Amino acid sequence: MGCTTILVGKNASYDGSTMVARTEDSPSGVFRSKKFINVSPEEQPRKYKSVISKVEIELPNNPVRYTAVPNAILDNGIWGQCGANEYNVSMSATETITSNERVLGADPLVEYKPAVGNPGDADYVPEQVGGIGEEDIYTIVMPYIATAREGVEFLGKLLEKYGTYEMNGIAFQDENEIWWFETIGGHHWMARRVPDDSYVIMPNQLGIDKFDFEDAFGARKEYMCSSDLKEFVDKYHLDLSIDGNFNPRHAFGSRSDADHTYNTPRAWILQRYFNPTSNTYDGINSDYRPDSDNLPWARVPEKKITVEDIKYGLSHHYQGTEYDSYSKNINSVKKGTLRPIGINRTNFLGLVQIRPYMPDELKSIQWLAVGSCVFNAIVPFYTNINRTPEYLSNTTNQVTTENFYWTNRLIAALCDAHFADTASHVERYQLKVQSQSRELLNKYDEEFIETKVSREAAKNYLEKANDKIAKELKVQTDDLLDKALFTASCNMKNKFARSDA
Repeated sequence: MGCTTILVGKNASYDGSTMVARTEDSPSGVFRSKKFINVSPEEQPRKYKSVISKVEIELPNNPVRYTAVPNAILDNGIWGQCGANEYNVSMSATETITSNERVLGADPLVEYKPAVGNPGDADYVPEQVGGIGEEDIYTIVMPYIATAREGVEFLGKLLEKYGTYEMNGIAFQDENEIWWFETIGGHHWMARRVPDDSYVIMPNQLGIDKFDFEDAFGARKEYMCSSDLKEFVDKYHLDLSIDGNFNPRHAFGSRSDADHTYNTPRAWILQRYFNPTSNTYDGINSDYRPDSDNLPWARVPEKKITVEDIKYGLSHHYQGTEYDSYSKNINSVKKGTLRPIGINRTNFLGLVQIRPYMPDELKSIQWLAVGSCVFNAIVPFYTNINRTPEYLSNTTNQVTTENFYWTNRLIAALCDAHFADTASHVERYQLKVQSQSRELLNKYDEEFIETKVSREAAKNYLEKANDKIAKELKVQTDDLLDKALFTASCNMKNKFARSDA
C-alpha cells in the first residue's frame, strides 16, 4: 500500500510539539472509505483474529481508550491506522516499505496459506496462518503503550513471536520523542529515534541509513532492534559497507528502477521544500535528484515546520517542477512521470500533534484530511474524548454529502477534471477551513484553561468543541462542493453559448 510519512522532532516544529503525519493511500483501482472513531476499553477485542492472515492473538486485559481511523467497511479488516490514546501516546501504522532478495531469502515473510485438499486425505495440507500486518498492527498495539519507547518494545515482541507477511514502517510518538520502526524480513526489526532537531520523509522505502549496534544492544538511547539482528546480518552477509559504517538501507532495503519513479522522488521534492537552499536539486550535476539513492533519512530544516507545511507537503504534485501532474505546459515530456504525494487514491491524511505545554486533557490533537489531499483541508480534533463528530464517524460505502469522506471524494473528482478553473475555490476553502479551525482550537484551548474545566467534565467539553469544529467544516465543505459542481457543469462538453428562448 502506497503511503507517505513525515516525522517532525520537537525542536524542529513551530511550537515544540512532536508531529507525526501520514497519508494512507490505497492500491491502484481501490478506494477505502474511512471514518474517525473513539475505541473504548469495552470495545477492544481480548482475542484478536486477523481477516487477512487468520492469525489469532491473545491481547492483554488492560486496554485504554484511543482514537482510530479504520475502514468504514470491515470486510478486509480494521486498518485502524493512526490516533492517540489516553496516555497521550500516538502511533501511525503502517508505511509499506521495501526489501531485497537477500533479506527475504534469509527470513521469509510469514504468509497465509489456505488448506489444500480435505482432512483425512493422504495429500491434505492444513491451513498455515500468516503473521501480523498493516490490517492488525494499530489495533493490537495502540491500547497498551504508555510511551513511544514502549510501543517499539511491544510491537517488537509481537513481531518476533508471530512474524509479518509484509514489510512495514511504523511511527511511535509521545510528547518527548518519536521512534521510527522498520520490519526486516519475516521476524526481524530495527528502530531509530528521530533527532529532536530534524524531520524525516518516508516514501514507501526502507529508509534508515545509519544504525549503531553498540547502542542498540547497550543503552538503547537512539537505536533498538530484534534480539538477534547482528547475528542475522553476519550470518547472511548482509552488511555491504566498505568502510565499516553499517548502512541498513544498503543491507535491508531496495535500489530499483521502480523506486526512482515511485519512492525516492517524494523524499526529493519534500527535502527540496524543507531545505530549499541547503542543496541543489535540479540538473545533471545537482546534489540530489528524484532518482538519488543517498537522500538523507533525517535532516535539520531551514525553518521550523508547521502543521500547514506538512499539509502542503503531503498534497504535493511536484508543482514548481517539470514533473507537475497539473502543469499547463502541454509539451512537457516529464509531466506526470513521477508518483505524486497528493495522489488520487489517498484515503486520508492523519497528523497527530502532541503539545507539551498544554494540560494532559489538551495535549493530543488529531488533524484529519480525507480523500485526495490536493483538494481537501486539514482539520484539528481533540482526542481526549468518548465520541467523535457524526460528520466524520458515520461513513459507510454509500455515497452521500452527509459525511466528510464522500464529500471530499466528490470534490476531488470534479476539481481534478477542471483544475485551473477550480483552483482558486480550493485555495480559498483551504485557507478558510484551516484558519477557522485554528481560531476555534485557540478559543477552546484558552477557555478550557481559563475556566479550569475539571478532569471529569473535560471529555464532554472537548466533544462539544469537536462538534463545533465539524459543524463549521461541513458548511465550508458543502460550499466548495457547490462551487465545484457549478464550474464543472458550466464546462461540460455539450455546452452551447446561446440560451434557449
